[in-house]
Amino acid sequence: MKKKIYVMQMVLAVLLMSFTACKDEFFEPSYSEGPVNEDAIWNTDRRVREYLNNGYNYMLARYNVDGSGALMASGSDEAVNSNLNSNVNIFNNGNWSSLRTFDEQYTNLYNGLWVVNTFLERSPTAVIFPASDLRGLRGEAFFLRGLLHYELFKRYGGIVLATRSFSPVEDLNIPRNSVDDVVRQIVKDCDSAISQIPAASTKDWDAANYGRATKAAGMALKAKTLLVYASPLYNTGNDLQRWQNAANAAKDLIDLNKHSLLSTALFPSLWDYTNTATSYNNEVIFATPASNTNAIEANNAPISFTGGLGRTNPTQNLVDAFEMTNGKAITDPTSGYDPQNPYANRDPRLNQFIIVNGANFKTGSLTRAVETYEGGRDNVPSNVNSTKSGYYLRKFLSGNATYNITGTTSVRRPWVLFRYAEILLIYAEALNEFGGPNAEVYNAINAVRNRAGMPALAGLTQSQMRDRIKNERRVELCFEEQRFFDVRRWKDGESNFNGAVRGMKITKVGTALTYNPFVIENRTFSSKNYWYPFQQSEINKASKLIQNPGY
Repeated sequence: MKKKIYVMQMVLAVLLMSFTACKDEFFEPSYSEGPVNEDAIWNTDRRVREYLNNGYNYMLARYNVDGSGALMASGSDEAVNSNLNSNVNIFNNGNWSSLRTFDEQYTNLYNGLWVVNTFLERSPTAVIFPASDLRGLRGEAFFLRGLLHYELFKRYGGIVLATRSFSPVEDLNIPRNSVDDVVRQIVKDCDSAISQIPAASTKDWDAANYGRATKAAGMALKAKTLLVYASPLYNTGNDLQRWQNAANAAKDLIDLNKHSLLSTALFPSLWDYTNTATSYNNEVIFATPASNTNAIEANNAPISFTGGLGRTNPTQNLVDAFEMTNGKAITDPTSGYDPQNPYANRDPRLNQFIIVNGANFKTGSLTRAVETYEGGRDNVPSNVNSTKSGYYLRKFLSGNATYNITGTTSVRRPWVLFRYAEILLIYAEALNEFGGPNAEVYNAINAVRNRAGMPALAGLTQSQMRDRIKNERRVELCFEEQRFFDVRRWKDGESNFNGAVRGMKITKVGTALTYNPFVIENRTFSSKNYWYPFQQSEINKASKLIQNPGY
């Protein structure tokens, strides 16, 4: 308990000294005055606003979760990490425990909640000009509180709700709130945000405030929270009203009519905010501040392209999920799939998201085909960063970024937390689970498929549609940290994460290529892994914080 108190005091000290924020539009303070007295914060409009801005700093950007360039995709069946020593492998090798945790965000998220709660408590009597702005600023704070609670909820299930700033003199040995209570609180904060934030979507703010929370962001968070709550992990009795509630929340956002899918041509650049055509685009509902960086490319590019580290290697498991262009799975004997020409006539998203052998890759002025066949320049076993699967990541990467050369070029990119394609898939899933595949279910999922150039679905049963929605999420949202948590909320972990992840061995003789899938590694998943363990140090400090089952 003392550790948590000290951490809160340190957070306050940092805020008082600098108000340092992420360098993106409103997040960057416009002045530096040195240390500031705590009470003085609330007596100056600018300082009050900057205090709230600091709450945004606790959002999680996820392009590098291990300090060496890993994505959470490598903790699921989407990818393996070329760095075999990465701690992301704790998710896969059976060593995940209360004494050996990973993606440990517990203290960080509660620190963020303390900042946001302090703002909510102090802002009613603070100096804000014009005073009419108070309602909207508090709406942003309610959204951030809901978001930070959601990040805890999706990891741990029931958590200690922080709806006020805890005092250093309090007894913080507090029991966890139930999942029902947690969801109820997140939804309540979302509703407050929706009703109080003046901007319906990002472009409703003036340009200097792009990136702030919006009504649509509150609706997206509400829909996602209710979807998780309706899913089998928490809805063991399949209460259909929960599915209806999730569908209604997604439909509210759709009916807001402020967001849409990017065009087919622009979609691959959705994450590129340097590109004028896609900066703060209408598909992105809410994202972290955009960082100007080339680290995403340096960490993930193929090894022969100016020393890329090739960290995220997509698995054959994921590649096989991409349908043929006729809409049939490659396992369908009538699909036309050729195992010795495996990338022909596939869902166009395969080449948009994953680099396969022979596909072109670009970094600055360098463009050439990637060689992942044995002996190719991007498959060099003596290079520890060489692909372990026969594939490299393409999603998120920009051909305009350069790295490991003189005069590098960076590209502005956020980590996208909510985008419109997922809202359509949330709506389709929730509505299908509530009553089967009606016209609205088809319209929602087919909008996503049609944008990708894939044929529309038709004539499916509820069970068949469920499988297609799961696969559509797997493909459309790959590498976006959806699969890791989707499989858990569906309670599909034992069938998807417990077993072999595969790659593709490609042999070249002359000009002829031979393709043979192989097992990269066998992974472990058990029932306890549906939730994160609390660190043992947290349990030791707070005996009422009951550990998740199995840990």
